[in-house]
Amino acid sequence: MSKVLVILGELSDRDIDWMLANGSRTTVPPGTTLIVEGQPLDALYIVLDGTLSVAVSSLGDKEIGKIICGEVLGEMSFVDGRLPSASVTAIDECLILSIPRRLLTEKLEQDVLFSLRFYRAITKFLSSRLRGTVKRFGEDTDYLIYQDPHDDRAIGQNVENPDLAQSRFEWLLQRLKET
Repeated sequence: MSKVLVILGELSDRDIDWMLANGSRTTVPPGTTLIVEGQPLDALYIVLDGTLSVAVSSLGDKEIGKIICGEVLGEMSFVDGRLPSASVTAIDECLILSIPRRLLTEKLEQDVLFSLRFYRAITKFLSSRLRGTVKRFGEDTDYLIYQDPHDDRAIGQNVENPDLAQSRFEWLLQRLKET
């Protein structure tokens, strides 16, 4: 189960329609840096396909994690307004849904119910990510940030209706493939 399910489980079908209508599907070639540590972001990203590498300059640009299908990127900078704390580079060709920061901010200011659902979803998502990070501190691994993509337990506890969230993700992917 992917981490985006935490978000899709909280949002309504109308919210997802808005994201699809206002976001853009982007193909990111291998070797392309999508997020540069310390540089402003102009979008929130959902990884629909592919794998990306996460690296931090304070560790000599060492890879500290991998991003796979279903991850959300740029959420921390969106929430706290700070610059990204890591760089993210495509390992292979990736398909990304990019939602412009300006449009998302306007939507959150204009639609109170969307805002409540969105921030609840982001809070659950970040909580899940933090729990995965803490769990890894005791393990013998160099990957401290992103949870094992096959470990459904941490995500499942934060998704109120996992079947609905999974069907929404599949629906989102299908709609983007049709465009």
